[in-house]
Amino acid sequence: MSSNFISVGFDNLVNCARVMEILNPAAVGAKRRVAAAREDGSLLDVSMGRKVRSVVIFDNDAVLLSALNPKTIRERAEGKLDTSDEEDAD
Repeated sequence: MSSNFISVGFDNLVNCARVMEILNPAAVGAKRRVAAAREDGSLLDVSMGRKVRSVVIFDNDAVLLSALNPKTIRERAEGKLDTSDEEDAD
């Protein structure tokens, strides 16, 4: 079950199978998607006040803002990185 989920930061997990795109937030298309999601209430911000480094688009048109780099999320989805948070090592 947990193999379908990836961490997008700060103990937030998403279903990897539902991710359609991972975008750089500076891209014009990403900015449009974020603005539209903000208007219709489908925007999820899990950046915890940090700089948004990636915009994740889901198959149901929900949009997620994350403080992780797009490359990091992609590698986690491909199973190349450990998804456990280092803060839990205390």
